[in-house]
Amino acid sequence: MRLAYPAELRELSDTVLVSFPDVPEALTEGATVEDALREATDCLVAALGGYIGDGLWIPEPSDRPSAPLVKLPALVAAKVALYQTMLGQRMSKAALAARLGRTESAVERLMDLDCRSPIGQVENALHELGSTLCVEVNAA
Repeated sequence: MRLAYPAELRELSDTVLVSFPDVPEALTEGATVEDALREATDCLVAALGGYIGDGLWIPEPSDRPSAPLVKLPALVAAKVALYQTMLGQRMSKAALAARLGRTESAVERLMDLDCRSPIGQVENALHELGSTLCVEVNAA
């Protein structure tokens, strides 16, 4: 699962608008292209957090080779992967909590995109579901 979403930029006279074809709820702007793309990450994370809060499937990023990609921070990507894996397996938070020997609220925090969970805990939860977390590092 690769979590980098293509963005569409629209330059107006005094601002640059950013939207995401795959996540229509995510809209933001900035004074310059660079500012707009910096804002885009937070905007995208907030929109995906809304999907999780509503129990919705998170859309896969589409392939748009010419569009700039907005990548999720590593911890957020891991949490999204955990959420998607649980949803795909129809596993409840309570069931995963029982398998991990943790409380349901601890599992909720593992999927809360605003919570700074230790990535090792997210990795362990993914492992319990039969998935492996891999990190890819690319030169900037």
